[in-house]
Amino acid sequence: MEKTPNIIFIMTDQQRGDCLSIENHPVLMTPNMDSIAGNGVRFARCYSTCPACVPARRSLLSGQYPSTHGFVNNVSGIEWEGPTLPGELKKAGYHTYLVGRNMHQHPSRKRYGFDHMVIEYDAEAKDYSEWLEKKMPDIYESYRSSRYGSMYHTSGIMHNDWTARPWHMEEVYHLTNWTVNEALKFLNKRDPSVPYFLMVSFLAPHPPLTPPAFYMERYLRQELPEPYIGEWAVSPENNGLGMDAGSKKVHLKGEALKSCRAAYYGLINHLDDQIRRFLNPVTGINLNKDLDTIVIFTSDHGEMLGDHYMFRKSFPYEGSTRIPLLIRAPEHYGIRKGTVIDKTVSLEDIMPTILDMVGLDIPSSVEGKSLLPLCRGEEVLHRDYIHTECAPRFQCLTDGKQKYIWFTDTGKEQFFDLEKDSHECHNLSEKPGYKQDLEQWRELLVNELRNRPEGFIDGNKLIPGRPYQSVIPGTNHLKCEH
Repeated sequence: MEKTPNIIFIMTDQQRGDCLSIENHPVLMTPNMDSIAGNGVRFARCYSTCPACVPARRSLLSGQYPSTHGFVNNVSGIEWEGPTLPGELKKAGYHTYLVGRNMHQHPSRKRYGFDHMVIEYDAEAKDYSEWLEKKMPDIYESYRSSRYGSMYHTSGIMHNDWTARPWHMEEVYHLTNWTVNEALKFLNKRDPSVPYFLMVSFLAPHPPLTPPAFYMERYLRQELPEPYIGEWAVSPENNGLGMDAGSKKVHLKGEALKSCRAAYYGLINHLDDQIRRFLNPVTGINLNKDLDTIVIFTSDHGEMLGDHYMFRKSFPYEGSTRIPLLIRAPEHYGIRKGTVIDKTVSLEDIMPTILDMVGLDIPSSVEGKSLLPLCRGEEVLHRDYIHTECAPRFQCLTDGKQKYIWFTDTGKEQFFDLEKDSHECHNLSEKPGYKQDLEQWRELLVNELRNRPEGFIDGNKLIPGRPYQSVIPGTNHLKCEH
């Protein structure tokens, strides 16, 4: 009988699916993320079903789609109950631990199945800031004045800005470094008599766009790829001049564009090097000898990064919705190294996959599907498409080959052939020859939304202009039966 495996779950925040060098990115260096894929499986069509932090992380923890758990955009102050990934592992005897960026739990210190958490991001979860206070007490007052209660936001570059600059402290004090420090501490202090589930959660590359200077300079001196601008895309008024630095609509060019992209890539490259500090045979985990450890890498959603004059997340396009998903597992799982899978998968699939891999029952509340059969190369029926949404903007369906988008306020439609136009530059919704495809996708969306309380459907028609709030009316957040 195989030993119960340890599980290392590495999660970034706001990392695009194409931001891996193994995805043939023209400049970005991610050799350590690539190594997880090269020694396991890369899912080339993994999507965030609601590309915003709070709903995406709840889908990950619960295995439920946004339409079930009820969060369809960022919303705070709502507590919920029910089976979670760390909770099910804890019941089975795992030592469960979260380090780094929190999971948008409410209250912030509610564990949702984790035995212990060392976390940062809001006024109630500030372990990193308290650590920095001890290291640099003289600048603690600037931390006190931060709205988020975090010294990570004291450079002048804020949490949703496209503006960028090098990290304003020594590199050793960066939140990414601290997160790895805490992960290594756990390995030294964990209960060795039981298997562990360690979630290493990074805030990067989510803004503030403040990588250590070396990493920003590395990309500033290179020729960086330009944003993808669709023929349908419209520049913001006055080309974005005079708009807030945290605006979702941008027209970045010149130094502003290069700095933004260099900082974003620099954050990912820095994070990748810190993963090496964690996963290495000398001071970290020697995966070549630790044959009983599963490693999973993903993100909660992507980043538009100027594509189609957009920045941040919460959009239906590939930059916002497609995310990396990499899985490396011990040999006895029968996963061929370097496998690439093009089936559409989502964050909801991670919980059942892990429970399946360790031989635990999957709670009936879970809607995602185990990816283990796909990882093994088995011919199985998985799903025909992924449904993504984000209030108050859009509903979207994709099978990774085509994409249909319906904007809930105006009723406008977009249709893209992702096989020929992976960057979504050509909207085919009004082009001749695509009427049948459009009708088929529209019918599928009607069926998806038929019983929704917002009233998106009248008979067999989509009805625009219906109230579409961040929490679906009638969803019960405080109780979810096992």
